[in-house]
Amino acid sequence: MSSFSIGPVSRKGVAGEAADRIREAILSGELAGGTALKEVELAAQLGVSRGSVREGLVVLEGEGLVVSQWHRGTWVRALDREDIDELYTLRAALDVLAMRTATAKNAPLDSLNAVVEEMRYARTDAERVTLDLKFHDAVYAAAGHRRLMEAWQAIRSQVHLFLLARIVGDATYRDLVVPEHAHLAAIIGVGDVEQAALAAEEHLRGSYAKLVEQR
Repeated sequence: MSSFSIGPVSRKGVAGEAADRIREAILSGELAGGTALKEVELAAQLGVSRGSVREGLVVLEGEGLVVSQWHRGTWVRALDREDIDELYTLRAALDVLAMRTATAKNAPLDSLNAVVEEMRYARTDAERVTLDLKFHDAVYAAAGHRRLMEAWQAIRSQVHLFLLARIVGDATYRDLVVPEHAHLAAIIGVGDVEQAALAAEEHLRGSYAKLVEQR
């Protein structure tokens, strides 16, 4: 727990801000899967009460980022094979629908191409993962389907964990992230709905296979 640094929140006793800081540490990779989250230590680092930390951890448990068990404490979720399989199959269904819908609506590509351009200048894998999620946020937004967006938001944090786990020990991610997402944007621009669906499936299949291979 003492090997990472989390800055204090701007207002005392705000559980939401405590959750934000802990979430940032998890999704940046500072807090790895399996790391124990102790209320006393977190409260001291964040400058908030233990109660605020406890409430913040409840929020993160609802997002699937942490696991809490009675008498065992709370720790950062480490994805097992069942988690990976479920996230992959659910995300595949959502992403295919998002790509199909965005393509059918002739969605403008400016936001997608802008993210791809940001990816070219990313300095770390953690930044690339953040931009990877940002790209897919833009696809879902372009689809203009409120309930689909809500379903995506419900698993987004866990997908972030999935991607962080996927890049561990795999130097090819930084080589693939730009061309793969540029291809997805181009497919939407072509306007072929079925081709867009197939592209979404293929894009996710590679990440899933790589992560399973690493387990």
